[in-house]
Amino acid sequence: MKRVAILGSTGSIGTQALEVISQNPQHFTVEVLTAHNNADLLIEQAIQFQPNTVIISNKEKYLYVQQSLDKYMIKVFAGEEALAQVVEMDSIDIVLGALVGYSGLIPIINALKHGKPVALANKEVLVVAGQLVNKLSHQHNAAILPVDSEHSAIFQCMAGEFEYGNSIEKLFLTASGGPFRGYTQTQLQSVTKQQALKHPNWDMGAKVTIDSASLMNKGLEMIEAKWLFGVDAKQIEIIVHPQSIIHSAVQFSDGSIKAQMGLPDMKLPIQYALSYPQRVPSTFPRFSFWDYPQLTFEKPVIENFRNLHIAFEAIAKSGNMPCIMNAANEVAVHAFLHDKISFLGMSGLIEKTMQHISYIAQPSLDDYIHTHNESIAYAQSLL
Repeated sequence: MKRVAILGSTGSIGTQALEVISQNPQHFTVEVLTAHNNADLLIEQAIQFQPNTVIISNKEKYLYVQQSLDKYMIKVFAGEEALAQVVEMDSIDIVLGALVGYSGLIPIINALKHGKPVALANKEVLVVAGQLVNKLSHQHNAAILPVDSEHSAIFQCMAGEFEYGNSIEKLFLTASGGPFRGYTQTQLQSVTKQQALKHPNWDMGAKVTIDSASLMNKGLEMIEAKWLFGVDAKQIEIIVHPQSIIHSAVQFSDGSIKAQMGLPDMKLPIQYALSYPQRVPSTFPRFSFWDYPQLTFEKPVIENFRNLHIAFEAIAKSGNMPCIMNAANEVAVHAFLHDKISFLGMSGLIEKTMQHISYIAQPSLDDYIHTHNESIAYAQSLL
């Protein structure tokens, strides 16, 4: 029985993780639930799953949550500091990092420092501070288990290969292409947030869905893959695969390729990360080849989706540059969702921020924090 702490239980990944746990009560139990603003759903989840502890990071909602859960004998805390500290609990066996953006960095770093395995859905943690996060993972023997479908696919393809010293020649990260696949630059100039939020295959939160539409999500995943699997960014190829059936693939030094396939459903990689190294039986819908008689592949049109190029530039320079890029992107996506910037304007804002903020080749944690805050402030000033 694994006792799970879910950081971000009211978001898309968090709610699906709770579905997985509810279907497997013999394998998992909920120890911690956290949310930022969605107090009502957090309360509902806590009543159903009876965790040891609940965190509402928005302190203004603490009293409401505390009073609502008082009779259930559930501990309630509030604030960012409590969110970072809760992962230290001895009763936690695994931490699911499902927070949005930069907010997941400090809690995940603290979990690793305390030797907790981390099922990581919050890719920005590795984008912002991959070198530091990997170092802590190795120092404290705390595994990082990927939850993103693409990285879970690569992880599954690699099972048993490292044991025999088999090296990776290339990683193939697949992308659906999002709602604007095939659009020209002229068409992209006038797209709306309503269009961008209609992903053809996946049901995700707003931030990830916009990142997917701009292909920034694939850039973030490329950087995450570099740190997770110890490869150079030049060994990672992005392939547009509209059906989202092949979730990613690995090419080995002998030229052979292994791919992981399945329907686009995040519950499977969530369950695999939580149950690893076992595979727990599931009732998830099964893939049928007859429903997908054709699987197609295309090259991404980087000229129209500059964010993918920006991400490769950021990781080529490394240091704090991916941190700058990520912070500016968070501002850009928030602005786009609030009608303050155009779809194509997001790339320009990110590039200007990367050109302005001071570059640090070997950043410390304090440097990452300062870089993030400075980049956020500068990007907001551009609006």
